[in-house]
Amino acid sequence: MATFVLVPGAWKGSWSYEAVVPLLERAGHTVHALTLTGLRPDDDGPTVAAANLDTHADDVVRHLDRHDMTDATLVGHSYAGMVIAAAADRAGGRIARLVHLDAYVPHDGESCWSSTNNHFRELFADGAGATGYTVRPPGGGDPRRRPHPLGSFLQRVQLTGAHTQVPRREFVYCAGWEDRTPFAELRARLGADPGWQVHDLPTGHDAMHEAPEAVAALLIGGETATELHDLVRQRHPA
Repeated sequence: MATFVLVPGAWKGSWSYEAVVPLLERAGHTVHALTLTGLRPDDDGPTVAAANLDTHADDVVRHLDRHDMTDATLVGHSYAGMVIAAAADRAGGRIARLVHLDAYVPHDGESCWSSTNNHFRELFADGAGATGYTVRPPGGGDPRRRPHPLGSFLQRVQLTGAHTQVPRREFVYCAGWEDRTPFAELRARLGADPGWQVHDLPTGHDAMHEAPEAVAALLIGGETATELHDLVRQRHPA
């Protein structure tokens, strides 16, 4: 059985995986869903203001240390692709698998800001207007979302290359929001890289909410692309 560490994307907490966690646990796996520093309900202003990408990578590594994990699967959604790459680079060979769930896959020196598209750069800039150190959530989403530390979007990741030695590296491309996705070119690049396995899901960006059964099945492994698409259609029939 696997041990999964699920890292949420921007503005979100552990609750973003609430529909996936019981499916993985029911299959016998151990699951840890995290909330990163600055996104916790009791974090004060100085804590939020000081949080950056290093803070979030250290959150993951400390969790590995605290639970003595040596063979973990890190799953990062969206922004958290930056986090799991940095954490795996620092984890000293304790990561067995990386899953970038419609998420950034950075090179050394890149940031979320530099890796994204103009749609999200404008969203980050507009959202930072209130405080200058947080980015408010976009309108219309889950009310549990919180302002996200701006520094984590801007800080450039520092990678030694150790993360490339993780035995399994996977990218999940969510194809249902192609008008805004920043990941189309990344999907093409990784699809041509023999070091990566690429999966496609016909969902919007928040696949964990739209098709948790398909996400859980993909994480557990063994399903074909057709079977994954069928799971999505079962939840969202035409």
